[in-house]
Amino acid sequence: METRAVYGVGQAEIRPECLRALADGWAVPSGAEIRAALKMAGTNGVDFARRIGVDDRTVRRWMLEEKPMPFASWQVLATRAGLSPEW
Repeated sequence: METRAVYGVGQAEIRPECLRALADGWAVPSGAEIRAALKMAGTNGVDFARRIGVDDRTVRRWMLEEKPMPFASWQVLATRAGLSPEW
């Protein structure tokens, strides 16, 4: 099996579990991981919210860990950030 690196952006790291397929034990990204992925994607929460059709408050809640980020939304962000997801 391939070993995946932990992606680092400044102080934040994105765990390999966050890049797994949903059926393979995907882990919900933390707020710090979401912020890191947004930075890697060259976007911000408001613009990303518009892109995926959600309210920017929803993205803010994900970043504050008040609400878990759905897999499909994370998939869009991770792909846009150039991460190597397993799905």
